[in-house]
Amino acid sequence: MGVRSTAKKNAPWWAHYAYRKLYYLPRDFPAAFSFIFHRTKSGASRRARFAFVRACYKISYHVDCPHTEHEIIAIARAILDLGADVSGVIVEAGAFHGGSTAKLSLAAALCGRRLAVFDSFEGMPENNETHGKSIYRREHHFPKGSHAVPLEEVKGNVERYGAAGACEFHKGFFEKTMPDFKTPVAAACINVDLTQSTKTCLKYLYPLVSRGGIIFSQDAHFPWIIALLSDENFWRDELGVAKPAMDDLGHAKLVAIHPAIYPTIGPAAHP
Repeated sequence: MGVRSTAKKNAPWWAHYAYRKLYYLPRDFPAAFSFIFHRTKSGASRRARFAFVRACYKISYHVDCPHTEHEIIAIARAILDLGADVSGVIVEAGAFHGGSTAKLSLAAALCGRRLAVFDSFEGMPENNETHGKSIYRREHHFPKGSHAVPLEEVKGNVERYGAAGACEFHKGFFEKTMPDFKTPVAAACINVDLTQSTKTCLKYLYPLVSRGGIIFSQDAHFPWIIALLSDENFWRDELGVAKPAMDDLGHAKLVAIHPAIYPTIGPAAHP
């Protein structure tokens, strides 16, 4: 077991939290500062944006959040920058304990949008994928049932720390719940760890993204997800589009996907 894993297992939570915040401060602080003082199309006040950042730190202290503050702030900034001309809801695929759900619900509430949350709430589906080290050289494996968090726990965390009134929950594996989802999407946040789950999310969500909308993958530190997103054949054969532009693919955990050419077939037309 490495030093990082040993410290995480044995250190008290407040110490681990403080370590993470100090470690990521060089990236978190500039992102938070820019978010607070950058005017957004949503019209959210500086005070409201400051309150959002403060809430993110509070949520991270009380809920296990695998993301960093600069990652979630980057997503929130993009959501607030969409503007009224980009129609649709915010979608989260993969909720874990609901930390990101609570934060995204606050971002959705700031710009008057709904947050649609998709998760099995039973952990990972059956899969035979081979996993291993991320680009940060840490081991990751996702057997069936791993990362299972009950819906009641996620809802409870959102009710305590987020904007529960902005949320709707879709319980079940993606291939069962997403085909019936027909609502236009302004932004989607995919954090699902598996290649098969990422494929499913993109298959059903990409055709719903409104012009000017955006998709985030929070799994782009995994070589198997990098390979999928880099695969021109996947985009062409399964989605009917050329591989879209992406930010920092292969270099960062959070990658923004910018749809520019939309499928000629799919569950939704694009306004």
